Amino acid sequence: MLDFNFSEWAVVALVALVVIGPKDLPKAMRVLGYWVGRARSVARQFRAGFDEMIREAELAEMEKKWKEENERIMRMHPPTPPETIEHAPTPADDEDGPPVMVEKPVVAPAPETSPTDADTAAVEKPAP
Repeated sequence: MLDFNFSEWAVVALVALVVIGPKDLPKAMRVLGYWVGRARSVARQFRAGFDEMIREAELAEMEKKWKEENERIMRMHPPTPPETIEHAPTPADDEDGPPVMVEKPVVAPAPETSPTDADTAAVEKPAP
């Protein structure tokens, strides 16, 4: 890219100091830094966009190769027709059949519990 050695930078700094002056040199350097940053940002965005286009092109090419390979495999091994499938539905697989009847379960009533002494003591004495 650009190749500057120390002596060239020193000459540029000396000329800038003489032309711009020591009072306005810091402001000029800030403005220069701002514009250099903007230029780098634009270059980075351009590079990222270019890389994205390359990735998309490579992805499209890979998808095309993948589709061709799938078609080749499907030609070599065609799918079996439904008549030759060995698995036939069994009655257990039939979901539209009548429901299976089972015995009604016996439900026992819950045992009655008597209140304990602690429970009755808490009920009788309100909190102070």
